[in-house]
Amino acid sequence: MLNKSSFINGNTVKQPASVKDKAIDKNKEMEEVSVETLRQVIDNIDETMTMEKRGAFERKAVEEQISHTLEGVLETRDRHFSLADKQRVVRKIIDEIFGYGPINPLINDPTVTEVMVNGPRHVYVERDGKLIHTDTVFRDDAHVMHIIDKIITPLGRRIDESSPMVDARLPDGSRVNAIIPPLSVKGPTITIRKFSADPFTMDDLITFGTMSSEVAKFLRSCVKSRVNIIVTGGTGSGKTTVLNVLSGFIPTTDRIVTIEDAAELQLQQNHVITLESRPANIEGKGKVSIRDLVINSLRMRPDRIVVGEVRGGEALDMLQAMNTGHDGSITTLHANNPRDGLARLETMVLMAGMDLPLRAIREQISSAINLIVHSVRFSDGSRKITKVTEVVGMEGDTITLQDLFVFEHKGFSERGEVIGSHMPTGIIPSFLDKLHAYGERISKNMFRNGQQSEFSNRRL
Repeated sequence: MLNKSSFINGNTVKQPASVKDKAIDKNKEMEEVSVETLRQVIDNIDETMTMEKRGAFERKAVEEQISHTLEGVLETRDRHFSLADKQRVVRKIIDEIFGYGPINPLINDPTVTEVMVNGPRHVYVERDGKLIHTDTVFRDDAHVMHIIDKIITPLGRRIDESSPMVDARLPDGSRVNAIIPPLSVKGPTITIRKFSADPFTMDDLITFGTMSSEVAKFLRSCVKSRVNIIVTGGTGSGKTTVLNVLSGFIPTTDRIVTIEDAAELQLQQNHVITLESRPANIEGKGKVSIRDLVINSLRMRPDRIVVGEVRGGEALDMLQAMNTGHDGSITTLHANNPRDGLARLETMVLMAGMDLPLRAIREQISSAINLIVHSVRFSDGSRKITKVTEVVGMEGDTITLQDLFVFEHKGFSERGEVIGSHMPTGIIPSFLDKLHAYGERISKNMFRNGQQSEFSNRRL
């Protein structure tokens, strides 16, 4: 990652090879010394500072004891440690005790949206929508496993050879997935989707170019008017962000039940019940699936049901809920486009184990779903809503769709950023009268072909 000081008159300044080589040698030496010293310091820490008791100590007191212990360890060495080197070692130890080891600075970095540990020597982050290899490393596989255990143990979850995958979350709500050998051939891996302390708003998405103000106004009215919405898109396309923003427009008078594998939605309303699935315990018992929670939510008198993502048999129960008075519900699913989203929905309904004719499933889908909002991550790392599509009904055995808004990609700027515009297709949604019945002032002029909102991309 280049910083501002790396540029003079727009050109990158290259360091002399000798200086660069010395810096690399120094970093390598410091890494080796730090790892060795870190182990020695932890071994020499007073017994009163065991993991079970550290929580009762103030952080400053712990840092002072570590610094004192470090001085004693370094006295036995011939190498000279500068003050900065000592502070670096202390910081590593503090991160081990209070945080998540080497990746703690990445988790605390507000510019990082995702952290990916591909074994002990390869750590990547997502920044501005792009994947970047970092110089962060773990000591070995055991060190990565230690951090995984540190994340999942407080949640009562486990990971071992009999259960080599786990979903969890950090205290701040960030979503964590871990998978270990034998499933992960190159060592234990961790993927952390960071939780934003300051949730994105609709205005943010408009500023970023994710959607136009016209699309935003329309979607806001749809949520308020209890239109059933599915947000589709690929991995990392911004589905959960869009879902979170849309959910923010649910009236505060409604009782909302959210259902997720790992709770990460940030609804600001007061009357929200958050449900989270649970894996089986070590005896293979106690599993509570998303489907179990969807079924149970119907007994909780919800006005709205918000499912973080449907990926199995719960799709059938979700559709039935939407068709039986729980309109205004929202969910997401992985798909390459709106049509593929409906095909996936059909497959997931069949996974429920019900022997239903395909036409009956499609009738359920067409009557339950009103709107599909499709999100895409582009090559420059930006996320955009590329289609807002209405589910019209059935024609024969086929579900009929019509695009209301589309994103027209017009090329790239000199910096490689996407240029385009959100355009109405000229088609007026068939549920426009429903929006008016809820007091939403949506004019037919909004859907006139030729209206556009052009922008040069800014990243989400």
